[in-house]
Amino acid sequence: MNQIVIIDFGSQYSHLIARRIRESQVYAQLEPPDISPERLKAINPRGIILSGGPASVYGDGAPHCSPEIFRLGIPVLGVCYGMQLMSHLLDGKVVRSERREYGHALLDFGDNKLVRGLVSPQQVWMSHGDVVEQVPSGFCLVGKTKDGLAGIIVNEAQRLYGIQFHPEVVHTENGITIIRNFLFDICGCTPDWTMDDYHQRITEEIRRTVGDRSVVCGISGGVDSTVLGKLLHEAVGERLRCIFVDNGFLRKNEGEQVYKRLKAGLGLPVELVDASEQFLSALQGVDDPEEKRRRIGQIFVDVFFKTAGNFDFLAQGTLYPDVIESVSTRGPSATIKTHHNRVQAILDLIAQGRVLEPLRELYKDEVRILGERMGLPKEMLWRQPFPGPGLAIRILGPVCREYLDRLREADHILVDEIKRAGLYEKLWQSFAVFLPVRSVGVMGDERTYEQVIAIRAVESKDGMTADWVRLPYEILGRVSNRIINEVKGINRVVYDLSSKPPSTIEWE
Repeated sequence: MNQIVIIDFGSQYSHLIARRIRESQVYAQLEPPDISPERLKAINPRGIILSGGPASVYGDGAPHCSPEIFRLGIPVLGVCYGMQLMSHLLDGKVVRSERREYGHALLDFGDNKLVRGLVSPQQVWMSHGDVVEQVPSGFCLVGKTKDGLAGIIVNEAQRLYGIQFHPEVVHTENGITIIRNFLFDICGCTPDWTMDDYHQRITEEIRRTVGDRSVVCGISGGVDSTVLGKLLHEAVGERLRCIFVDNGFLRKNEGEQVYKRLKAGLGLPVELVDASEQFLSALQGVDDPEEKRRRIGQIFVDVFFKTAGNFDFLAQGTLYPDVIESVSTRGPSATIKTHHNRVQAILDLIAQGRVLEPLRELYKDEVRILGERMGLPKEMLWRQPFPGPGLAIRILGPVCREYLDRLREADHILVDEIKRAGLYEKLWQSFAVFLPVRSVGVMGDERTYEQVIAIRAVESKDGMTADWVRLPYEILGRVSNRIINEVKGINRVVYDLSSKPPSTIEWE
């Protein structure tokens, strides 16, 4: 299988590079800056891409890679910070620009393999403060912005290339052409990354690993765990047990619906465990979101393992973004929120080689493609993502039964209106949030002092970045009117206009 290694220097766009490559049917994986030349040789990639990043090459603690990477004989493409680092490590000169280039720019360029098929000038997307003032020995400056700054540098003899702009973002016209020129013309890749091949390969790998032993799998009815359950059932049949733990923080009527779909609809060997009272009791008075996640995660593990009893392998629906978020690119990674699939009990099983994560190479949209290949119903594959802690982290502050009931009703109204408008499958997520504030209102000629619901709708490809959705005013109006009139204790509805970054999709 062809593959490209992306050395990740902390750019918010690193995953986009991987996605664009995979969309071209070439496998791509992210690795940290300290990856050794020996490790790269073992992977044997067709090409290497150095990602962008927020640092300056001269900054304290700035991530660097080994200069030996440029002497492996493997084509290298440096993007933004990657181009600056390549220049710096190969004795070029990088300086602080008098003004930062951020946003659209026009790029003039001469003939070279990266831009083959494109006509100069092209609109590109810039995001940098440093510039390459002097290219390294053996390189040619073949592209400049209208301001005269270095835009493309190449060393054809050693197959080393640098671009100051970001071809992976949609704001760069024909950026995908540049990426594909690197993949196919320079690296000699062939498009052999397909979901049919992956399905066959991973099924055989599961069978080979499991043999005649048993597998237990936690399943929630979400896209990832449902696809995982179906994949495992195909691979090991009766040696699979699926456990669905109802934590009491699900949406309206969701527990019963999910159980029926999994057991009757898909024929999976699923067991339902109602632990809602145990979870709710554990969150009494807890308002810190990390503590909520910690307690929910611990109780889930306790309930799950008690129910599972003895087993040989634990299967998890871990996706590629989950894997990468646990890998540091610049020393210790900042924890944004706790991952439930990396609590200590599971880490212990991983150390014993008893954890299966068949989806760990995939992004969310690739999981959906895999599910389609296996014949899963559309309503299961296009169920919007729902956090493991559920509504507990959509209630800001302490959780109680009264707040859960109000939030369930508000969320049900929002999703109902989104589905009526034919928008449900077009959105990444749409949900309601219970805010820990009260506001004054007037209802029935009487003053009210009641609570507030925020509604959130975002578009995204894989959840790593997201933009808020410009919902039609008519929909917003109906949602607000219904929530205020149908949900007791709510007298105000607000709409969240934040994108990720700088915000996260969930509020907690």
